[in-house]
Amino acid sequence: MKFLDLAKVYIRSGAGGSGCISFRREKYIEYGGPDGGDGGKGGDVVVEAVEGLNTLIDFRYQQHFFAGNGQAGMGSQRTGKDGDDKVLRVPVGTEIIDEDEETVIADLTEVGQRIIIAKGGNGGWGNLRFKTATNQAPRRSNPGQEAIERTIWLRLKLIADVGLLGKPNAGKSTFLAATSNARPKVADYPFTTLIPNLGVVGIDDVEFVVADIPGLIAGASEGRGLGDTFLGHVERCAVLLHLIDGTSGDPAGDLTTIIKELEAYGGALAEKPRITVLNKIDTLDDEERAFLSDEIAAVADGPVMQMSGVSREGIPDVLRALREKIDEDRLRHRKEAAAEEDDAPWQP
Repeated sequence: MKFLDLAKVYIRSGAGGSGCISFRREKYIEYGGPDGGDGGKGGDVVVEAVEGLNTLIDFRYQQHFFAGNGQAGMGSQRTGKDGDDKVLRVPVGTEIIDEDEETVIADLTEVGQRIIIAKGGNGGWGNLRFKTATNQAPRRSNPGQEAIERTIWLRLKLIADVGLLGKPNAGKSTFLAATSNARPKVADYPFTTLIPNLGVVGIDDVEFVVADIPGLIAGASEGRGLGDTFLGHVERCAVLLHLIDGTSGDPAGDLTTIIKELEAYGGALAEKPRITVLNKIDTLDDEERAFLSDEIAAVADGPVMQMSGVSREGIPDVLRALREKIDEDRLRHRKEAAAEEDDAPWQP
């Protein structure tokens, strides 16, 4: 499935049906009076967050969504049929943004959350509504309310517990592949990862979701490389895991670059809890590890952990450090019953 996290959509609600001008015409009834029915209500345009989706790719192939119009009223006091609603199903974590690309209309963060973004027009009144003591045979009715047309943007921000940060080729995808069942593309060249990847990581009978995003370079906030487009996918994370390539030649400078890009991006991203890790230590000896860790710690103003995604050295300690930073209500506990079933002897 192709990944798309930004889509422009054109929507239109349903117009209300017109009221009817009609009079009762029956044999032996001399003064039948008005009996025009009201028009039906136009359909709404609704956005709903559903399970099982993690991309907005469907909105690349269809951008126009129109709700049904209300049916006009009819004689014999019959009200027109209401128009059908149009429901746009989006992944959890989708933001609805106005046409100016700045005003956030809604943020759908829970399954089943719905919002009406274009309300259908009310149906017009039939002439029966205008009957009074002094006007027994009104010949007027109301037209239905017009439809609402608008353009909106849908922006997906993945919901994960941990966000992976680092420069290109820092080992983020290797870490995700080593700790989860996710299989991101891994290769020895920059910008191997072009789209975000999610993986479920487990440690000490608890699980949490990790998001891997493309690497950042100096000037990403100004559009260099892949820019900071994908930083929105780690805005909802509880903690950031910053991986630094121990073989890059200037790991302290890499850390400074990423911190500057986070600050330039704005919001609360730069202030989120962050765990700094020196990666690829399988290529370093003990003296190099100690020297680089001290150099990075001076910039990070905090402890620096060490690990290797290839040899898996230090990975459990990093996962436990991440687990301590995540709120208990965000963690998912593994079912103990499943483990008991695996140990039980087979029975026919």
